[in-house]
Amino acid sequence: MSLLVYKLIHLIGASMMLVAIGGLSLHAISGGEKKHDWRRPAMMTHGFGLLVSLVGGFGMLARMGIHWPWPGWVLFKFIAWIAFGGITMLLYRNDKLNRVVWWLSISLFGVVAYVALNKPF
Repeated sequence: MSLLVYKLIHLIGASMMLVAIGGLSLHAISGGEKKHDWRRPAMMTHGFGLLVSLVGGFGMLARMGIHWPWPGWVLFKFIAWIAFGGITMLLYRNDKLNRVVWWLSISLFGVVAYVALNKPF
């Protein structure tokens, strides 16, 4: 597959992940409970989005010829991927963290996009 296809797969996965985080955040902010019917499909979308973005990202790395040891920007994106994976754990733990998770996910995605486009390190 071409680099463009892997990039599209990566972006679709990231979009799925962000939509799920946004939906879960709004649900938690509005006082929703863990037992809600749509919580499980949203969590599944988040997990599947993480998987799809990982596959697309590693496909892009292979197409670009980037192997171990990874450059700093790849390590940063991988650490951010782990953070995005764990961010949903914060949602239903404490009501005060819900709004923080909302803004944190938007901010983190902005920083990750900047690092991916500019590759500063």
